[in-house]
Amino acid sequence: MIAHRRRLTRALTAALLLLAGCSPMLPEGPRPYPVPAGPGAPLGSGLIDRPITEATRAAVLRESDTLTQCVAQLTAARVNFSPMPDKVQSAVCGLSQGGVLGADMGTVARMTPGQPEMTCRLALAVSIWRRQSLEPAAREILGSDVVQIDHFGAYACRNVNNGGVSNRVSAHAQAMALDVSGVRLRDGRRITLTGDWYGDTAEARFLRRIRDDACRVFGTVLSPDYNAVHRDHLHLEATDTRFCR
Repeated sequence: MIAHRRRLTRALTAALLLLAGCSPMLPEGPRPYPVPAGPGAPLGSGLIDRPITEATRAAVLRESDTLTQCVAQLTAARVNFSPMPDKVQSAVCGLSQGGVLGADMGTVARMTPGQPEMTCRLALAVSIWRRQSLEPAAREILGSDVVQIDHFGAYACRNVNNGGVSNRVSAHAQAMALDVSGVRLRDGRRITLTGDWYGDTAEARFLRRIRDDACRVFGTVLSPDYNAVHRDHLHLEATDTRFCR
């Protein structure tokens, strides 16, 4: 009986060893996440929630190369954007790959006037700037949340400088630029380019911070430092350009 049990035990042990040899080896620890393919790899979703770096402007251009890509970025960040058919108002005025920018459900501040028409690229750049610069800078420097972002609009069929001495068509004629005039804070304060740009006040430091950050997001940024036409707003232009003043 004892010899029989020993033979049975040896047979079971041999069978278990055979099965172990045929089964795949299990990892010793958790499987690591894939390593990104490098700087040129697709960013996927999440661009709006990434801190601004020197690579942000190029990322905006890349991720808004098609309307589908751009809308995907906005949707992933819970930014309401309603694409609209391309429209042509004149030989130089119109809107392509654009739509209506609605509320950003990831933040508290709302744009006034609401529902501005703009290119999707501009909507993407604005959304990054407000989440990663404007709103955190207000909390850090001014000690209050932004509840309203005041602007003069994006789409306008006109030349630069509102048709002053220039015959050059403005980026607003293709809804590629937004003019921001100031913000309103939860504590009731209103910060404006007209009244708060100059000096060394907290308000002035806030405005210059968001201007400097915008230069790493947008192609062209114009402020009161540029000329008198921009004394009351920041001109934020989402184009493949490079000018900041």
